[in-house]
Amino acid sequence: MRLDKFLVECGIGSRTEVKKILGNGQVKVNGVITKSSKEQIDEIKDKITCKNEELEYKEFRYYVMHKPSGYITAIDDYREKTVMEVLPEWVIRKDLFPVGRLDKDTEGLLLFTRNGKINDALTKPGNCIKVYEVWVRGHVTDEHIIDALAGLESIHGLLKAKVTRIGNGGAKTKLRVELEEGKNRHIRRLFGALKDPKFGTPLKVLELNRISIGSFKPNIEIGKWRYLSIDEEKMLIKRAIKVV
Repeated sequence: MRLDKFLVECGIGSRTEVKKILGNGQVKVNGVITKSSKEQIDEIKDKITCKNEELEYKEFRYYVMHKPSGYITAIDDYREKTVMEVLPEWVIRKDLFPVGRLDKDTEGLLLFTRNGKINDALTKPGNCIKVYEVWVRGHVTDEHIIDALAGLESIHGLLKAKVTRIGNGGAKTKLRVELEEGKNRHIRRLFGALKDPKFGTPLKVLELNRISIGSFKPNIEIGKWRYLSIDEEKMLIKRAIKVV
């Protein structure tokens, strides 16, 4: 593997940034300062350090993003903006894909990887609960909560979720919604099938934000992303091994 590609994959920076770091003599291969970006290395056997910190090659890398509203969860699309456009240009995108999906108008946590086993584990129905904070226009009653837990039949299949009321403001209700399996526009369609007891109009989701994926609940600003920590990676891999 070329040294500059290795450094980019380790998250050191873009190819341009990596070239500058190499030029400044901040990278060593087996203890020897190396300034050539084209140098071939053995990413497994060679000891690579950058700014005196040893770098580790990983077959798979994992990213988490706080997806902003207005982007579709897809690798590419000629009509819509995709979540891949939120990632910086220098992120290695070959075979990188989002784990699961969030609707265009939904924001919140979204994972990316090239590891199919992780993807299968986290998207398998019933294996990983996703939690959302939701603002709904209308009054959500205890009866609504019971109906949502039991499930509502629709042309899109059975729509169900565990709903907890956590606040309100005027004619709006703030909720915590837990899903074991998320169908397309699941939460929006679920509440759209319920009616406000006062006005008789369908409840409408105004804001939808995924705040956790299983026990994974990082705090990231909207539109930002980062690599997963070593402990976070271990947690995901452990879950994948357990399921598969």
